[in-house]
Amino acid sequence: MASENPFKSILKTLEKPGGGEFGKYYSLTALNDPRIDKLPYSIKILLESAIRNCDEFQVKSKDVEKIIDWENSAPKLVEIPFKPARVLLQDFTGVPAVVDLACMRDAMNRLGGDSNKINPLVPVDLVIDHSVQVDVAKSENAVQKNMEFEFQRNNERFGFLKWGSNAFHNMLVVPPGSGIVHQVNLEYLGRVVFNTDGMLYPDSVVGTDSHTTMIDGLGVAGWGVGGIEAEATMLGQPMSMVLPGVVGFKLLGKLREGVTATDLVLTVTQMLRKHGVVGKFVEFYGQGMSELSLADRATIANMSPEYGATMGFFPVDHVTLQYLKLTGRSDDTIATIESYLRANKMFVDYSEPQVERVYSSYLVLNLEDVEPCISGPKRPHDRVPLKEMKADWQGCLDSRVGFKGFAVPKESQKKVAEFTFHGTPAQLRHGDVVIAAITSCTNTSNPSVMLGAALVAKKACELGLEVKPWIKTSLAPGSGVVTKYLLKSDLQKYLNQLGFHIVGYGCTTCIGNSGDLDEAVASAITENDIVAAAVLSGNRNFEGRVHPLTRANYLGSPPLVVAYALAGTVDIDFETEPIGLGKDGKKIFFRDIWPSNEEVANAVQSSVLPDMFRATYEAITKGNPMWNQLSVPSGTLYAWDPKSTYIHEPPYFADMSMSPPGPHGVKNAYCLLNFGDSITTDHISPAGSIHRDSPAARYLLERGVDRRDFNSYGSRRGNDEVMARGTFANIRIVNKLLKGEVGPKTIHIPTGEKLSVFDAAMKYKSEGHDTIILAGAEYGSGSSRDWAAKGPMLLGVKAVIAKSFERIHRSNLVGMGVIPLCFKAGEDADTLGLTGHEQYTIDLPSSVNEIRPGQDVTVVTDNGKSFTCTLRFDTEVELAYFDHGGILQYVIRNLINAKH
Repeated sequence: MASENPFKSILKTLEKPGGGEFGKYYSLTALNDPRIDKLPYSIKILLESAIRNCDEFQVKSKDVEKIIDWENSAPKLVEIPFKPARVLLQDFTGVPAVVDLACMRDAMNRLGGDSNKINPLVPVDLVIDHSVQVDVAKSENAVQKNMEFEFQRNNERFGFLKWGSNAFHNMLVVPPGSGIVHQVNLEYLGRVVFNTDGMLYPDSVVGTDSHTTMIDGLGVAGWGVGGIEAEATMLGQPMSMVLPGVVGFKLLGKLREGVTATDLVLTVTQMLRKHGVVGKFVEFYGQGMSELSLADRATIANMSPEYGATMGFFPVDHVTLQYLKLTGRSDDTIATIESYLRANKMFVDYSEPQVERVYSSYLVLNLEDVEPCISGPKRPHDRVPLKEMKADWQGCLDSRVGFKGFAVPKESQKKVAEFTFHGTPAQLRHGDVVIAAITSCTNTSNPSVMLGAALVAKKACELGLEVKPWIKTSLAPGSGVVTKYLLKSDLQKYLNQLGFHIVGYGCTTCIGNSGDLDEAVASAITENDIVAAAVLSGNRNFEGRVHPLTRANYLGSPPLVVAYALAGTVDIDFETEPIGLGKDGKKIFFRDIWPSNEEVANAVQSSVLPDMFRATYEAITKGNPMWNQLSVPSGTLYAWDPKSTYIHEPPYFADMSMSPPGPHGVKNAYCLLNFGDSITTDHISPAGSIHRDSPAARYLLERGVDRRDFNSYGSRRGNDEVMARGTFANIRIVNKLLKGEVGPKTIHIPTGEKLSVFDAAMKYKSEGHDTIILAGAEYGSGSSRDWAAKGPMLLGVKAVIAKSFERIHRSNLVGMGVIPLCFKAGEDADTLGLTGHEQYTIDLPSSVNEIRPGQDVTVVTDNGKSFTCTLRFDTEVELAYFDHGGILQYVIRNLINAKH
């Protein structure tokens, strides 16, 4: 049972300088413990939360001591509870979260509990950052057309979320058209310091998208978790986490002329990937910080998932306060933030002597060493300096198929595909750009790179350069503020002239919503086996993600996206080869269109104003006409429509009783899939379009849905039937059971039949067989997707045996009752001689009290092989979830049993 907070003696009043008080707060300095002064700022946020929430039940005094003693306890991988200040959901992940909440209310009702207890207990910000299809990209009124299109086909989904905003307390729903969730979080939702009923405490947030880390640039501790974990947090459960190590990343100097924040983030990503930061916080410090704008910091923080860290944290300093003022936060709010953080020694003032922090390990980067670059063609951390790009591209053509190779035979490398584009003769070669997109939360909230792109467009237009008409160009800012400053600067017209019209405010090409290529272009690529390229200012370029027909996908800054669109190919040396010919026939080079740092700074200074942010976000409270006209049912229990293909009641609680089912082992399970390394959540639970020949397509067609109305997997995350069929449906997936064949199929071992993964799983289920998955390293990397865990569970997968797991995905598997196991170091399926044709038995004790986090488990096959794995339940809380059959079941039983 909870008891009185043992730290009440350090609850102090924060006085205002002119009289009165800001509020009460737990004073870290009042503990008089010298260890606290040396803690990384990011760890202090965990410490404050533990002290404030300490009740000797969910959070105990010994947890507080573990955090204070971080320097000694972090290397031991100790477990701590963490209660974030709020939860951030976005459209695609928000729908299944609200579906689960509605479903939990029904289950609570059936079991005789009070269904109205199912409510968010911490503030929930749900941003409908509807994904934007760029099919009408080259059009002046693309925004309105796309909005109408999105409302037309997502009417039911949007209506469901509007119902949720009324049915559940403590939930703010930001209507469609406001912007990308992470930019809205940065510019509007981020509190930095909360003042709740007179209690002051640091803002912290977990979100259902891995790029929630963008808010770390604002000094708010935030990171991505699975939808499953987020739901538990919403329901008042502490998040169980391993106290992380913190990498201190020292920044010196300043960026050179012509180098962008995107070049910096791609450099940092590569450095941190090489250093190894999975499961760790990264905290930036040093005199170079004063040279980095808040938007630059947010760009680096955003890509934490790509470099593998839990957070890329920038403590609050004067730059943060300036940004809060710029984005229209009130003077009173900013005064409260500064006073609270200074009082608790959580504010960095570079004008004062700095206390040397203790970090787990250290990195240093002189910003002057950063050079222009892009990353690709298949992974965000495969950075290529711009000056080496032509040679690197040639290497990719030559190399065998892999992350840096396409294995194009020498005799085919100069192939020219002739085609006709709307009556005009046209050609495509390997490396030609067919998609150029200024997109994604990473860059579109950074005025310096957005205005930089517009200045490139201006110079190009004035010199007479044009983009080839078959290149699909688009511009999708993260919020309406971008439009305001592009118009104020009088530069939007040049982007329009090159085809970079604004298509809407949401995720586009980065998650596969690039829309179809022109049929003539698509045919030229497929019939001639052309390795076509996409260049985007995104954060993800995994194979098959951007577009099925672009095998090469490069990440670069917005101005570089414009430059490559103008060049029309990635097979170019910008130093020595011209981008094109100007109006007088003169050769135009990269240097002729690249703006100086001073030009960019002047454009930012004169065009980005506080009123723009205020005006943009005032619209949130007013909604928009289409949102306001949505009529939704009242009532706290949802009326499920069995015919709906968007919102469907999942079967998680169908046979639930008040007694936990207890741990389960696995007996004589077949291998559903046998994978190598780097299987991402894109492979497991694909975003983007629903393939016309997939089981999901078959399901929709059987229910009378036209192909043109399929929409994306993301938009149908509220329907478990669609998502189970979409699990492992990625067209680029490589399953060793298929012996070299690529695609979403597998072998049904007992019969030898080749079937879709879904059909094989259903066949195993109907025969009463469990299944497991074999995998290599980094299983589940990429975006945090709850469906990457829910899907396999619904397919009947009982365990995943991998060399290593991505952090969020492993915890999601646990949350859905799937057992994660790791091969011992130096071992994997290949070294152990496992083909995937065996049957697997994993014995676990029948009582959860006999299982320890991280213990050894023996796996036995039917052909006599036996090997030892590590059981990857990492905490006692995770074992409790497993005992209950999953995290949601655990929460429901706890709420019903709660005595208070």
